Amino acid sequence: MSMRSRRRQHSAATPEVNLVPMMDVLMTVLVFFVIISMTLTGRQLLGVEVPQEVEGVEKTAPEETVEALIIGLDSNSNILIAEQSIELGQLTQQVRAYFQANPEGKLILKADRNLPYSEVAKFLTQLRDIGGNRVSLAVE
Repeated sequence: MSMRSRRRQHSAATPEVNLVPMMDVLMTVLVFFVIISMTLTGRQLLGVEVPQEVEGVEKTAPEETVEALIIGLDSNSNILIAEQSIELGQLTQQVRAYFQANPEGKLILKADRNLPYSEVAKFLTQLRDIGGNRVSLAVE
């Protein structure tokens, strides 16, 4: 009987390898290297000094950012510009004048969240017909 009990004890004492902690460590190391590689992509190389100015080359002016035309649409489907209610005909004139002055400009539509999306989509179609091809829909 003692032989049988020894075999059972021996088989019960077989060590098992738990892979979960090892995988946790490997994932942590992987995430660490991914984050480090993402932060180093925009940095300069060590020991390389880039010249500040080159003689004979004209400096280019920094690009001016064009301020967007903000158009509002309240819960009653009234069109607002600069917090003043206007009609669609006036909006057409203002949008066309804006794009003549700023060919690279864009429109930002701030629609009331209680307004049905069908109304917003209809207004976006009207803006596209006016000539507002670059319209962003603002969200909070």
